[in-house]
This record gives sequence, structure tokens and C-alpha cells, in this order.
Amino acid sequence: MPFAGELIEVRENERDWEGAIERVMHSFGLSLLVPEAQYAKVVQWVDETHLKGRLVYFKVPASVRSGLPSPHVDSLVRKIILKPDSPFYNWLDRAVHERFDLACCPSQEQFRREEKAITRAGKIKNTQRHEKDDRHRIDDRTRYVLGWSNAAKLTALQDKGRLQEDRLARLGGVMAALQKEKRGVDEQLSSLDKLVEFQDYRELDWRSLALEVSRLQDELSIIKATSDVLKTLTERLAELEASLKLTEEKLNEQIARRAKTEQKISDAQDMRDQTAWLLNQIDGQAPTRGTLERLAHLQAQWQAELPNAQALTVELCSKSESDIRDNLQRLMDGEAQRASRLMGKVTSAMSFFASQYPLDTREIDASIEAAGEYRKLLNQLALDDLPRFEIQFKALLKENTIRELANFSSQLRRERETIKERIDLINLSLAQIDYNPGRFIVLQAQTTQDVEVRDFQVELRACLDGSLSGDNPSVSDAADTQYSEVKFLQVKAIIERLRGRTGQTDQDRRWTAKVTDVRNWFVFAASERWRADGSEHEHYSDSGGKSGGQKEKLAYTILAASLAYQFGLDWTADAQKGEGQRARSFRFVVIDEAFGRGSDESTQYGLELFEKLNLQLLIVTPLQKIHIIEPFVASVGFVQNDEGRDSKLRNLSIEEYRTEKDRFAALVSAIQVDNVPIEAVHAVD
Repeated sequence: MPFAGELIEVRENERDWEGAIERVMHSFGLSLLVPEAQYAKVVQWVDETHLKGRLVYFKVPASVRSGLPSPHVDSLVRKIILKPDSPFYNWLDRAVHERFDLACCPSQEQFRREEKAITRAGKIKNTQRHEKDDRHRIDDRTRYVLGWSNAAKLTALQDKGRLQEDRLARLGGVMAALQKEKRGVDEQLSSLDKLVEFQDYRELDWRSLALEVSRLQDELSIIKATSDVLKTLTERLAELEASLKLTEEKLNEQIARRAKTEQKISDAQDMRDQTAWLLNQIDGQAPTRGTLERLAHLQAQWQAELPNAQALTVELCSKSESDIRDNLQRLMDGEAQRASRLMGKVTSAMSFFASQYPLDTREIDASIEAAGEYRKLLNQLALDDLPRFEIQFKALLKENTIRELANFSSQLRRERETIKERIDLINLSLAQIDYNPGRFIVLQAQTTQDVEVRDFQVELRACLDGSLSGDNPSVSDAADTQYSEVKFLQVKAIIERLRGRTGQTDQDRRWTAKVTDVRNWFVFAASERWRADGSEHEHYSDSGGKSGGQKEKLAYTILAASLAYQFGLDWTADAQKGEGQRARSFRFVVIDEAFGRGSDESTQYGLELFEKLNLQLLIVTPLQKIHIIEPFVASVGFVQNDEGRDSKLRNLSIEEYRTEKDRFAALVSAIQVDNVPIEAVHAVD
């Protein structure tokens, strides 16, 4: 859905009028063109959406009436071109002619003479109404909307953007200078505000004080230079001060050492009290000799691992205790994690065993506390000596389960071959009838690609592969290896699913009904082939995209094939018996409301197909199809119901029906010759 401006462009040789044309067609160029097919959706969307702006759109019909008056010789229409490959070309051409047939006037004299006109400056005249919109420059390309390419507009916008950037840069420089000037003024104002704090100028007169300090320092320097006694005293004073400083340092060092000693004495006293308390606590419950040896071994091991081994002192006892405790805790944590992992493996093995043998473990929990029960079960299994029965188990598996599974697989294969054979027999009948002139229908049963069916077939073959080889004594050893637990599990899995697993009964029932119905093993299709060479003309996997007549004929073909399959017809055998014997088989089919809406050709094809398959039909149909059905029936039953309350049935053989029809036609012809009303004909009948 383009905008109108995308499909309109000013001619190259009329560029001097481009500004005026853009001004007069600006609003129209911003209008959206909506195809008739999309109109309903656009109307609904626009009505439900807040656009945050203004939108004008035109409904463009699929067809536009022709016939346009010739535009003015200087018309604006002649100065533009429309995009020729646009589907909106016809509508746009008419809209432009109707709305913008304005004379482009290079002079004011011509502008005053014309009823509808425009000047290069963009002044528009429409009879009495004049308009000139100079809110924007007429040569401002950033507002242009016409043209198939927007390269010129992009260039203009980029140029305008660069001008704005330059202007912003200049304004930024001016603003920076003004801000710098403002900061200077603010500093002066701050300094002036601080002057209010001083009441006398002498408080600010730092220069006179600095001069006085400088004078006194000069005077002191002169006195020092001229007095030897003062110099000696000064040196002695420096020595005494250095000695005093050294003495103070030694005093501080002794004070610190005394404090540390006092702290050590206090700590030792506390440790002695704590040791006495611990000895009182463990009195009567001293650790065993083995525990003490184990602790001594751990302590020696821990000290040997230290990078710089130290002798054990009173001060190091507490740290050694903490380190040994941490080491023991790490060992305990490691053992606890190992025990936890081992318990997890044990409980997991218990859970797996319980899932495999739910009957044996229904009263036993999968926990460490139930380990005794599992040991009793293991002892019982050892006493039962199940491996002694392995040969008997394999024999039963082979003679009963696998043999029955093989019979089941054989039955499914027979059903599959039966379907193929019946399809072949039906194709013999279909080959005798022209589906279309020179062509006949062949039904095809192709192997399905359904994943569930194919997986079932693979699993069934896997269960039976090599399962009966044990009948041959020469391969008895190989048979013994095949009847292994793997083979048993394969058979067990498929039988459990056919029987229905716990919690999945409905799903398994649906799966069983699907995979054991051999009809689901095939995908049926119809192939229309040329009778001359047997090549395929068309393949029907469904009736999509076919005409009504084709769908009817295909439906009759499928109906007849399904009936033939249901009765298990053997057309070849019937043909060999002869007409007298073929009629003895009972193949009765009732078709209600038959052929009422179908074409005569498809009806005739269906009846010929039913006849070729030797089906015995009872057809209930309105009278309008009797002329098609007549050659295929042996008797006719007419049903009449008066006012829906009284039904009457008259049975006629086909010969009697034809005689009655001829007699009635002759009677109608005779009465019409005598100009008797047609109502009298019905009365006579």
C-alpha cells in the first residue's frame, strides 16, 4: 500500500515548476492508497488504533472506468508522469486529471484569464478562490514528497542537518564564553560577600604584618651572627634535645615491653584457669589409649605438613588445638560426603530394583533403613537358585510367548497380503471401465510413513529375528545365546504395551488399535492411466483442487472399491463361472438419495462400475435420473405419498415400465392434438 507521492514524479524538463507542483500536490502525495481487497482490514485497524497523527487514505477499486477529458494544453498534469508498472496507475491517472487539471501560467495575464491556474511562485486559483501558502520556502526540498527516489530529499536533509550542526557549534561557543564570564563574575561576587565579615581594615592588612615579620627575622639573623655565646648555647641545646628524644624512645620501649609482659602473664593465668577447669570436667572420663594415639598421630601428621615446623609451646597450644580441630572437621566432612554419595547410590539401586520388580518390593521402602529387607530378599534369591530354571525359562519363552508372537505377526502379514490381493482384483474390474475417454483408474496401496506403525513393525521384527532357529539342532548353541535377557525384554516391552501399561492404558489402547489394524499400514491413492501405454495421466491422493464432476467420479470409484473390498469380490473367478453362476452370490447394496445432484456422465460411470463389480443395487432416487438408471435396472418401484399420510408402492419390471412409458407418451400426444389441458392427462393417468 504505497503513498500517492511514491508513484508521481515531475518530468525532467519541467523542473522549474517542481516547487509549485510540490506545494499544490503535497497533501495528495501524503495520502495512502488502499486496494479494495485490503480496504476492510485497513478501516478496522485505523479505527481501533491511536495513530498519534493525521492519516488520509483512498479506497482504490479493482477496476476504474475509462474516458477522461483532454487536459489543458498547459495543464499541471502534462508536467508530471505516473509510475507505469504500478497496479494503481489507472485510478491515479483519473484522480490526478480530476483534481490537478490546473493551467501552469508563466505570466500574470494568463493567470487572470484562466479559471483554474497556478504560478511558479505557488499561487493557486480555483474559479473565485485564490491561495498562496508561504509558510515554507517553495524551493525547500526537505518537504518534497513526489518522486520514485528520495535521494535528492535525503541530500537536502543532510545539507540542512550540517547547517544546523554548524549553527549549534557556534551557539555552543557563545554559550561557553558566556558561562566563563559568568563564573568570573560569580567569583567577584563571592569575594565581595566575604568583605562584610571584617569591621576594620587592619584585619585585612596582611602586607604590614608580613613586613614586620621579615624585619624581625633579619634582626634575629644579625644577633646570631654577632654572638658566639648564643651560638654555643644553641648547639648545647640541640645536643640535649637529641639526648632527651633518645631517652624518651627507650622509656617508651620499656613501657611497651612491660605491657606485653603483663599481658602474657594475664593470658597465661587465663590459660591455667581454663586448663584446670577442663581437667575437672574430664575427670573420670579420660579418653582411651587408642584415641590418644590416634590424636597424636594426627598431630604429628599435621605438624609434618606445615612449611616451617615449630616446637609446641604454651602460646601455640590454642592455635594447635584450633588447627587440629579444623583438620578433623575436614576429614569428618569428607567422610560424611562419601557416606552421603554411597547412600544415594544404594537408594538409587533400591529404587531401580523396586521399579523392575514392583510385586516383590511393594512392602519395602527404598531407604537405608530397609537394607535388612533387601538382604533377606537377596538371601532368598540365592536359596531359590533361579539360574537352575534358565533352560526351562528359555524353552517356555520360545515355545509359548515367541511362537504366539510369531503367529500374531504371521496373521498381520496375511491381512496385509489380503488387502493387496483385493486391491489387485478391484483394479481388474476398474480396468474394464473408462474413467475418462481412453483412460482408466488404478488403486494403489502404498506403505505408510507413519512413525508409530513403522516403529511397531521394526520392534515386531526385532522380537522375531532368529527366534525360531532353535528348531534346528545344528544351531542350538546360537539359539541359546539369542534367548537372552535382551530378547526377553524386547518381547516383554511389546506385550506390555499391547496389554496396556499402568498409567498409560488409554494411550496404549489407541496405539494398539492403530498399529494392529493393517489398513493403517497403507496409504491409498488412485492413479489415472492411459489405456494405450499404461502411463500415468494424473495421481489422486485426495480430491482437493478438482471440479465437481471429477470429485463425483472419484467418490463413486472409492465407494465401489470399498464395497468390493468389503464383500471380498473375485471378479476373475466370477467371470470364469459364467453369467448363470455369478448371479447366485449375494452382494446387495442399498444407496439412498443416489445420483440426485450428480452429472449424467458421472452417474453413468458409477452404474457401469457397480455392474462390472457384479453388485446388486437397490437405488432410491428422484425421477429426474430415471433415464440414466433405466438401462441398469431390472425392475422399478414407484412410490407415491398423498399429502404425506398415505404411501403407495407400485412394482414394475423394466419391460412393463417401458411399455407403460410408451403408452403414456402416446396418450399425451393424442390428447394434445385435441387441445385437451394437461390437467386432464393427469386425471386420465
